[in-house]
Amino acid sequence: MTEIKAVAAADINVDREALDASIDEFAGKNGSYYAKAFRSIHESTRVVPLSFNAATAVLGPLWAAMRGMWGFFWTFLLLEMIAFVQIGRGAWGNLGGDLMERAAKQLAQAQVFLNNAKEARDALEDPSRFETLAANLTRAAAKSREAAEAAASEATFIIIAGLILLVAIRICEGMAANIVYERQYSRWRIKPGQVESGAGLSNLLLGIVLILAIAPLTVYKFTAGDAPEFLNAFPARKEVFVTTANWLDMQIDAAAIAGSGAFESIVAGVRSVINAMSIALIGTPWPVVMVVICAVAWRAAGPRVAIFTAACMAYIAFFGYWEISMETVALVGAAVIICVAFGIPLGIWFGKSKRVYQFAEPVLDLMQTLPAFVYLIPIIAFFGTGNPPGILATIIFGMPPVIRLTALGMRGVPEGIKEAATAFGASRWQLLKDVEVPLALPSIMTGVNQTILMCLSMVVIISLIGGGGLGKVILEALQYAAKGPGLLGGLAILCVAMVMDRIVQGAFRRSG
Repeated sequence: MTEIKAVAAADINVDREALDASIDEFAGKNGSYYAKAFRSIHESTRVVPLSFNAATAVLGPLWAAMRGMWGFFWTFLLLEMIAFVQIGRGAWGNLGGDLMERAAKQLAQAQVFLNNAKEARDALEDPSRFETLAANLTRAAAKSREAAEAAASEATFIIIAGLILLVAIRICEGMAANIVYERQYSRWRIKPGQVESGAGLSNLLLGIVLILAIAPLTVYKFTAGDAPEFLNAFPARKEVFVTTANWLDMQIDAAAIAGSGAFESIVAGVRSVINAMSIALIGTPWPVVMVVICAVAWRAAGPRVAIFTAACMAYIAFFGYWEISMETVALVGAAVIICVAFGIPLGIWFGKSKRVYQFAEPVLDLMQTLPAFVYLIPIIAFFGTGNPPGILATIIFGMPPVIRLTALGMRGVPEGIKEAATAFGASRWQLLKDVEVPLALPSIMTGVNQTILMCLSMVVIISLIGGGGLGKVILEALQYAAKGPGLLGGLAILCVAMVMDRIVQGAFRRSG
C-alpha cells in the first residue's frame, strides 16, 4: 500500500517564505510585488496566466531595459516604432504629397502639349492630337489632386489609429511582463551568475540612449517628406572602394606571378589524378564500367542497391549522358580522394590536439560559410580555369565535413578504453590503428559521405570556370532557358549522387 506523506502547513509557509526571499533577492526593488505576482503565476491553472504590470505599461521598453530583459526590450521597441510612425504620419507627415507632386508634373506636361497645339494652329496644322493629350493629362491631374486631398483628410484617423495601437501594445507589454520576468527568475535560480537580476541604473541609461538613438531617426525617416540623403543611404565614398579594389588587384596579380611555379605544380598534380580517373571511367569500354560498378554496388551494399544502381546507369546511358556523367564521377572522385587523403589525417590531428583545433576551427568555418562564388575569384587568379581549378574550389568546400567529423569521432573515443589499451602495452601507433580509428570509424564514414555529397553539389558551380561534366549541361540549359534538357541533366546528377551515397552507406552498414 502506498504511503501518503502529510506536509504540515508550517512547512509550506517556510517554503513560501524561502521562495519569497529568493524572489526578493532576484528582483531587488519592489521585491514584494514580484513575489506576489510570481506566486500568482505559479498557482494559476491557465495556459497563459493572467497578470498585469502597471509599471511596464507606463514605462514600456524602458522597464525591460532596467530589468535586463533585452529580448523583451527590442521586441516591443520595434512594435512601438510602428505606432509612433503612424502618429507622426498623421501629425506632421506630408500625406498625399507624392500625389500632389504627380499632379503638378501632369499639369506641367499638359501645358507643354497646349503650347504644341498652339504652334500647330499657327502653322496651319491639325492640333487635335496635342489638345487630346493635354485634356487627358488635365483630367489625370485632377484625379491625383483629389486623391491627395483624400489622403490629407485621413490625418486625424491615422493619429487615432496610431494611439490605439500604442495603447494596445502597452497593454500587451503589461500583461506579458511578469510572465517573462518569472521565466528570467527561473533561469536565474539555475545560473545565478549568468542571468541578470535586479533593476540596474546602467541598464536604464543604456535603454534611454538606445531609444533616443533609434526612435527619433526612425520616425523622422518615415514621416518627413524629403529626408536627408544620409538617412537613405550610407555616405560611402566611391573613390575609397576604387582605390581598395585596385590595390587588391595588384596584390593578387603580384602573388600569382611570384607563386606561378607552385601553382602550376598543384594544377599538374590535380590534373594527374583527374586523368587517372578519366582513363578508368571514360577510356574503358562502357559495358565493362557498368558491370564493374554494379558488381561493386552488389558486393558493398547488397542486391537492392545493385539493382537501383543498374536502373540509374540505364537512365544515364539511355539519354546520352554516359560519357559526361563518367566525367562528373571522375571530377567528384578526384576531389573526394584528395579531401579524404588530407582530411582524415588532419581530423585525427585536430581530434587529439584541442589547441590546434581551436586554431583551425575558424578556418573550417570560413571554408564552409564563404559563398563558393567568392573563392572562385582567387582560384581563377592563381590557377586559371578548367577542371583542375574547379577541383581545387570543390576541395575547399568539401573538405571541412570529413575533418570535423573525424575530429569528433576521435574525441568521442572513451578515455577508459584508451587507458586499458595502453596498460596492455599498446604503442601510440597501435593505439591509433587498432583502437581509436576503429571506434571513430562511424563518424569518419559519415564525414566521407558528407564530403562526397558536398563535392557533388559543386558540379554546377565549377562549370562557371570551365569545368566539365553534367554541370556544363545545366549551365547551358540555364543560359538558353532550356527546361527539358535542364531537367534531364538535373535528374542525371541526382542519379549519380544517389548511387554514390547508397554504395558508401551500404558498405558502411555491412562493415559495421
